Formats: sequence, structure tokens, C-alpha cells
Amino acid sequence: MITRIVKMTFKPEDLEEFKKKFYESQNLIKAFDGCVHLELLNDLQDEYTFFTISHWNSEEDLELYRNSYLFKNIWSKVKPLFAKKAEAWSLTSKK
Repeated sequence: MITRIVKMTFKPEDLEEFKKKFYESQNLIKAFDGCVHLELLNDLQDEYTFFTISHWNSEEDLELYRNSYLFKNIWSKVKPLFAKKAEAWSLTSKK
């Protein structure tokens, strides 16, 4: 299982546009093969900073999504709304 965390900070004037785009896309992302969970979290201290947390069956599934038309289409619409460069982490549990 892979956990992907993406931190995004938005320009104040673009925050509502981001939320609209996320909620329009979330079911498509959740339905992507290999995605088992997706949620959007808002930073308690900064209303313009959000995190997406997604769980994927495998690193290969995550990479297929990241190289898909769906991801490229969504990202091309969201990226111009950023106030700062997004940060992302891919994590797995070690036992």
C-alpha cells in the first residue's frame, strides 16, 4: 500500500475555484484503478493550504495515475491556482 500526500497552497482569490475543481474530480480519481482512498484536508493554521491524502494498491498504480490523461488534465487546471510550488511525498509502511 502506498500513501501519497500532496501539499498545496492556493492564492486567496483562487481558493473557491480549487475546491470546485477538486470536488468535480474526486469521484473520477477514486474510481481510478488502484486508488483505494482519497481525502482533502485543510491546514488548521492556514486556510489556503490543503493536503490530499490518497492510498494506492501499489507504486505502479500510482505511477499509472500520475501518467494518465485524468491526472494531467486535472493538474493543468489546478497548478495555475497555486501560490507556492506543491510538495508531494509517497510513503509506505515498514514493519
